[in-house]
Amino acid sequence: MDKTTLLHYVVQASYFAAAVLFILGIKRMSSPVTARSGIQWAGVGMLVATIATFFHGNVAAGLGTGLQPQTMTNILLMVLAIGVSTAFAWISGKKVAMTDMPQMVALYNGMGGGSAAAIGAAALIGAASGTAHHTLGTAQIALAVIGALIGSISFTGSLIAFAKLQGWMDKTFRFGGQQFVNGLFFLSALGLGAALLFKLDVTIVVAFFAVSLLFGVLMTLPIGGADMPVVISLYNAFTGLAVAFEGYVQGNVALIIAGTVVGAAGTLLTRLMAKAMNRSISNVLFSNFGGGGGAASEIAGSQKPIEAADAASLLYMAEKVIIVPGYGMAVAQAQHKIWELSQQLIKRDKEVKFAIHPVAGRMPGHMNVLLAEAGVPYDLIADMDDVNPEFATCDVAIVIGANDVVNPVARTDKSSPIYGMPILDVINARQVIVIKRGKGAGFAGIENALFYADNCRMLYADGQEAANRLIAELKGIDSGGGH
Repeated sequence: MDKTTLLHYVVQASYFAAAVLFILGIKRMSSPVTARSGIQWAGVGMLVATIATFFHGNVAAGLGTGLQPQTMTNILLMVLAIGVSTAFAWISGKKVAMTDMPQMVALYNGMGGGSAAAIGAAALIGAASGTAHHTLGTAQIALAVIGALIGSISFTGSLIAFAKLQGWMDKTFRFGGQQFVNGLFFLSALGLGAALLFKLDVTIVVAFFAVSLLFGVLMTLPIGGADMPVVISLYNAFTGLAVAFEGYVQGNVALIIAGTVVGAAGTLLTRLMAKAMNRSISNVLFSNFGGGGGAASEIAGSQKPIEAADAASLLYMAEKVIIVPGYGMAVAQAQHKIWELSQQLIKRDKEVKFAIHPVAGRMPGHMNVLLAEAGVPYDLIADMDDVNPEFATCDVAIVIGANDVVNPVARTDKSSPIYGMPILDVINARQVIVIKRGKGAGFAGIENALFYADNCRMLYADGQEAANRLIAELKGIDSGGGH
């Protein structure tokens, strides 16, 4: 066996090892207990695959595959790209706040889709201009087109999602005939892609990418901000599939396996998120969701405020307390104080649980990450389906920063934009305390009927401030000096 063949087997074995690490890493990410190590395992897999790629081109060329060997220029550009991106990711990862994590996930996911699209662009333009590193068969051209289309949509769509989450643009943007326009652009992209199967022309390639990138923008513009968790998950699946298709074009086993795993995981997660929002996948794809009927019915009554001392008294007398966190808790960075409040209640022999809606926050698992960061034990955190029956036996439910996921109009008002969305049954608790900074509507932009219910009281304060006051009042009651 010569050195080239031996090195070929080493490269392929490295790709296989990287793929195994990717799969095991994603598997470990399914549990909060092992998620951290899962990320590390997947990171090691990516490092192994990256190192193997430095030898991939030369080995393939030596085996007579038609692929040109890497030049020193190629290697220097690869090292430069890795260095710049690593430095950027390290600095931004250190500085980004937990409240901005969804934006970062959307942005990084978009970069993955853009990278896949760029691989497809290089392959198609190279083949069309006669400067390709290797010739492309019909199947490779087809997969390059499909991967480029999906990657382009993921890239620009994720950038729009980032802009919405960052508050740089309106949560929704709609105009008359939008469905028709979107369909027209999608069919145009498919038509240009199909044309490339018959004639590889640089002009057609450029037009194909221009239309595909624009369609990603148009597809995401009308989607409401409250539906961003589904969108982020969907584009994650798109990115994985695009990477897998382009991996086949490049003959790179690591890209094929890693992209397939990410695409499959993202697809399953998208289905779960869509189910949690009571939306179908077709709604996501064709931008029909995020806006149910017309204006929601007017809510009668008024919001009833409560002072921290009275709220503490309710908690002191309660036996069972369920806490519902939302994005407002993240904004206030109140997760540590809420856990401290929970510990005070547990110390007083209260049963305490945290109820998590699948789309609470701005991305899947957002609240779980925050609570894990604060040190909340995993056995105290319950999913919506498991905890909903328990609200009927709950003495006090504390809602901190959550809004749309506890709004009962999702079940009662067919004119509401969120009608049909599964919610946490907070309204069934004997008493509800909502910690909120003001009287504003939630991210979906509609009033919350829960806030006007007879069993609900509003504690107007920042999340950290409210938790501190409740802790102080509880200690005051113990010492005989409280309300």
